[in-house]
Amino acid sequence: MRHRLPTLCLTGLIVPVSWAQPEPTGDYAPPEAMPTITVTAPRLARDLYDTPAAVSALTREDIQQGQQGVRLDEALDRVPGVFLQNRDNFAQGQRISSRGFGARGTFGIRGLHIRVDGIPYTLPDGQAQIDAVDLDSAERIEVIRGPSSVLYGNAAGGVIDITTGDGSEMRRSPVLTLQQGSDGFHKLSVRNGGETGNWVHSVSVSALDFDGYREQSKVEKRLLNARVGYRLDDDRTLSALVNILDMPTAEDPSALTLEEVAEDRRQARDVAIPLDSGQRVEQQLVGLHYEDLDALGGEINIRGFASRRDFEQQLPFPGSSLIDYARNYYGGGADYTGERRVGDMPLRYVTGIDLARQEDDRGRRSVNARGEVTGITADEQQTATSAGIFLQTELGLTDTLELSAGVRHDQVRMDIDDRFIADGQDDSGRRTFREWTGSLGLSYRYQPDHQVYATLGNAFETPTFTEFARPDGRGGFNPEVQPQKALNREIGLRGIFDNGLGYELVAFSVAADDELIGFDAPNERTFYENAGETSRDGIEMGVDWSFSLAWRWTSALTLTDYRFDRFEDSGNDVAGNRLPGQPRQVWHNGLTWYGSGDRFATLEAQYTSDYYADNANEVTIDDHWLFNLKAGDSWRLGGGTTQLGANLGVRNLLDENYYENVRINSFGGRYYEPAAGRTFYAGLELSF
Repeated sequence: MRHRLPTLCLTGLIVPVSWAQPEPTGDYAPPEAMPTITVTAPRLARDLYDTPAAVSALTREDIQQGQQGVRLDEALDRVPGVFLQNRDNFAQGQRISSRGFGARGTFGIRGLHIRVDGIPYTLPDGQAQIDAVDLDSAERIEVIRGPSSVLYGNAAGGVIDITTGDGSEMRRSPVLTLQQGSDGFHKLSVRNGGETGNWVHSVSVSALDFDGYREQSKVEKRLLNARVGYRLDDDRTLSALVNILDMPTAEDPSALTLEEVAEDRRQARDVAIPLDSGQRVEQQLVGLHYEDLDALGGEINIRGFASRRDFEQQLPFPGSSLIDYARNYYGGGADYTGERRVGDMPLRYVTGIDLARQEDDRGRRSVNARGEVTGITADEQQTATSAGIFLQTELGLTDTLELSAGVRHDQVRMDIDDRFIADGQDDSGRRTFREWTGSLGLSYRYQPDHQVYATLGNAFETPTFTEFARPDGRGGFNPEVQPQKALNREIGLRGIFDNGLGYELVAFSVAADDELIGFDAPNERTFYENAGETSRDGIEMGVDWSFSLAWRWTSALTLTDYRFDRFEDSGNDVAGNRLPGQPRQVWHNGLTWYGSGDRFATLEAQYTSDYYADNANEVTIDDHWLFNLKAGDSWRLGGGTTQLGANLGVRNLLDENYYENVRINSFGGRYYEPAAGRTFYAGLELSF
């Protein structure tokens, strides 16, 4: 990394910052006419060029144009520092990591704070599921790439903040979309929205059916996402949202050995079919948001939410592998944003409180190789309660120099009531964690459209209830597992030149203590341990350049060096080894051509370097290139307002053999989940 940095800084390849694509008519807008990019994920809303943090903002075009709208990687692949796996195993969910946070997750998302319309999808114990995210109505995604516990508390190694449209942005309504593609892909979606007087609404419904590339990969998913808002007056708004997920089928083909991959990439693991491994999910969520833009001389936001999730999963191995839980999750928060002066210097601040409670009635049963239930192995009531209070400030030292600081205190209390007494042991218990986190940043806007910044912040991450499981088979908490803590340092610059070239360059260094690492036991259950000290150093770079009315080029390059500094794995000293599951280089490029109207074509190319699947660095996953192509157009029907759109896409254009997911430190050499070869999809959209 030391030798590469000077050369890379001269290349001009820097991280993309996205903004709305100019319409392909008229003259190119000069820089002073470019719209201000306001980011809200850092809690204190401000211009991107005044924000001392690595933040990427994706627009509706980045999220939806020519996409299938079923996976977050369709949009997030272009965000540097973020690495995604597991496109098509809906039973396990997508694996998302940011600067290495989240890389250990084998099921769901770990170490990242996920928010949708202001509601935290990351639970108090630190895990998150995103199967209920509606990308068809997603209007904006903001990604904070560094540790952000000072903003959102536990398990905020990075932040993904998703905002769905409230209907006011819809030019036509309703919109009906039908898509079909390879491997039995079918998706039907309908969205309606608009404004009537003081009311605004959006209702999005979709149905996904997909057979999958491999055996035992089928998914059936129904999703509703609705928002309604009422403007009480010019400053006050009350809005509500409802999100309902019904996924009766999400099969899991499991991972293969290298010999099984060579025999047949499409096959499922031998026991996956008789066990019918997979999951079923039902989830309902409601939320309320009150906003007052002129309260006590500032702005007040008050939110509340409640959800219910019923879940059952058969893991792809016999034994103690049938899991179920009924979860109640509810909470809320309030924040106040104000301004005052300190001498002659303006001070902006936001302060508030976050509260959440998670109640899981969880059981586990054993099954034989034919999928027959043979007994109960666990019955627990798991409860996690989190409370956080925070303050974020921004002080204008001069017109171009700003100092930012933040502080937060969190308490996370986790309780387990062990109700399985057949083993003669009562393993009930409680763990309470109290943490202070802080951040300090300096931003210098040395030109109106150019910024340099430096920031320092820390983060903490408790083990989830799943990660507290004991390898000896007993219930309750594993007393050997402790929270992970990290210190993040970064320096960056961003801006836009007169010719429309937008850029960002970030160098970061993360030092983590007690890093949580997963390993498979001989019974194939995954357990966790603390890995001493690790270091993560890297550079994130890219460009976003609309170099003419018809062409846009984006490029994102991530270079990393993630290593164990101190860790003994099963008695073997692996200090100096690279962290598994994380490539050293990821390079994403996109070239888009815009024709008249809505016509476009995009070619994407992404390089992923080799990486390791195990702590010992003995199992190597080869590097690969992945090319994707998508295009679309639309036509007005009958001279009226009705419009017909069409798009098509080809994924893995060159039919590359690679792995969509790699299971880290897997037992028995079952690391590999093969990705699909060349696949096609096409869609029609009718809007009125």
